[in-house]
Amino acid sequence: MRTIVVDDRQLAVNALVGSLKELDPEGSHAGLISPQEALSYASTHTLDAAFLDVEMPSMSGLDLAKQLQKLQPDMKFVLVTGHTEYALDAIRSHIISDYLVKPVADSDLKKSLDHLRGTSAHAANGKIRVRCFGSFEVFINDEPVFFKRSKSKELFAYLVDARGSFCSMGELMSALWEDGEVTTSRNSQIRTFISDIRHVLEESGFEDVIIKEHNVVALRLDDIDCDYFKYMDRDPDAMHLYTGEYMRQYSWAEMRISDLTEI
Repeated sequence: MRTIVVDDRQLAVNALVGSLKELDPEGSHAGLISPQEALSYASTHTLDAAFLDVEMPSMSGLDLAKQLQKLQPDMKFVLVTGHTEYALDAIRSHIISDYLVKPVADSDLKKSLDHLRGTSAHAANGKIRVRCFGSFEVFINDEPVFFKRSKSKELFAYLVDARGSFCSMGELMSALWEDGEVTTSRNSQIRTFISDIRHVLEESGFEDVIIKEHNVVALRLDDIDCDYFKYMDRDPDAMHLYTGEYMRQYSWAEMRISDLTEI
């Protein structure tokens, strides 16, 4: 797993990071001594989980979890505390997955790691993992997918938003270009974007995700693991992931927010 430990006491950080490295030697475990360092680190590193001290001078562990979740909606959070009642209240908020009581025993830490592995969105095997909450991103085998053109990625995002429904070429043109003009040239460009998507997915063995028929296109959802899909299906593990941001880089996605808030 890829984790961070955040505590304002360096000795506490060193101890917990050391235990994590022993229990999960193939993972990546970083120790940080301030919420600001944690937010900076999370903005440049993909993480599975964070172990957070409850009481820190500049920001509580719970508040830090809320800020980190905005950066990486799939992250899981474990509070590390000497006050059990604080941790129980935090877990009821559905932001915190688990808590550990100081001093942390290796047996308890192992149980927490096992729990995180079981609930982590990164555990989806054999599927394309799509993140819609926050910024839109696509992963295969836990590695980000890089599209040849930004419009190709946006088109894929629009098809994800459609959840398997067919979208016409005219609808896609209206979404991808702000002036909404439908032209022959743009129709040709969309075909190029679809080809881009197919190519990048085929390289990883997902040949049949794009369904293209006469002037309409859709996604086959069987091979897609998506936080938005799970949320709309009221999956308990996905319900806490939405914090008000949905595909924030695309203006057309704002229309979906009203549906999400009604769930």
